[in-house]
Amino acid sequence: MRKAYWVATYRSIEDPAKVAAYAALAGPVMAQFGCRYLCRGPAAVAYEAGLAERVVVAEFPSLADAVACHDSPGYQAALAVLADGAVRDIRLVEAVE
Repeated sequence: MRKAYWVATYRSIEDPAKVAAYAALAGPVMAQFGCRYLCRGPAAVAYEAGLAERVVVAEFPSLADAVACHDSPGYQAALAVLADGAVRDIRLVEAVE
């Protein structure tokens, strides 16, 4: 079974308090699905069309775990708290091997 990576790029942060509240709720939920954060924070360097905004890369045991996490009631509750606090791009990608 290949691992999967959850890549979140923040196009903009409209309300840092909502982002913090989301993170406080989402982190424990994601841990229940085997999430391990590989990096999170502002981009050190941005090339091409990239933005120097917040990036989060999380590793999951499998794509199924990452999808189940995203679709879980707990994570959906965290998203409801985030609401319009940020504009993000979330992608789930399977590992090469």
